[in-house]
Amino acid sequence: MEIDPRLLAILACPACESRPAVHIDGEFLRCELCGNRYPVIDGIPDMLITSAIAPDAGAAGSPSEG
Repeated sequence: MEIDPRLLAILACPACESRPAVHIDGEFLRCELCGNRYPVIDGIPDMLITSAIAPDAGAAGSPSEG
């Protein structure tokens, strides 16, 4: 996956109030603070909160934060 470094430098997690940076994690962009992963589809980051995959999405019985 290739994302223009200038774009990557300005992208931030929309779910976190402090808007931390995101980093490439395979086919996703991962928030360095909350761990949400945002898919990159055909080279375009999908930074919608509703598209995010939470870090505990696969863990059964995990408490949710709110």
